[in-house]
Amino acid sequence: MTRKVAVVVGSIRKESINRKLAKALVKLAPKDFECDFVKIDDLPVFNQDHDQNPPESVLRVKGQVMASNAFLFITPEHNRSLPTALKNVLDWVSRPYGKNLWAGKPAGLAGASLGAVGTAVVQAHLRSVLGYLDVPMGRGYCVAMAEIDFGDVLTLRRNSPAETIGERIGTTLIRDRIYIDVDALFK
Repeated sequence: MTRKVAVVVGSIRKESINRKLAKALVKLAPKDFECDFVKIDDLPVFNQDHDQNPPESVLRVKGQVMASNAFLFITPEHNRSLPTALKNVLDWVSRPYGKNLWAGKPAGLAGASLGAVGTAVVQAHLRSVLGYLDVPMGRGYCVAMAEIDFGDVLTLRRNSPAETIGERIGTTLIRDRIYIDVDALFK
């Protein structure tokens, strides 16, 4: 059975390291996963006045979310919190009240940042928001100092079980002492 995963990248920047991370992770997704990137850069700022008659771009995104079985959120950290574009899509898709389309579908979280703590703080904020929206979550992954580690090209690879952190058996991303259990991210 194919699982449809909506991939939401919190950065709308053209050369986003988080978009590069998302594309690399999608390449490692299990074969039965169909990953679909959600375009969020054309959404207007959320306005409750439009709950009953949302713009076409909002209807498109809501359709993608409704068609998905799970979500993968890859986001940078802006001022220790959610980027505006990510919060905006979360608001649009959870409205009108009582018609939250995120609810009950699992999500994986990851992010990359130039800072030493990666995206740990934004993931805590995102967990709070997604928890309220009834989205079950696995653990999150932070990639710190991403520009130093990855440069312009981000390539992730599957490693043998012997290379996995904590002697876990599974698929792990390793890059200059950064580990992501890719299979766990897509569970």
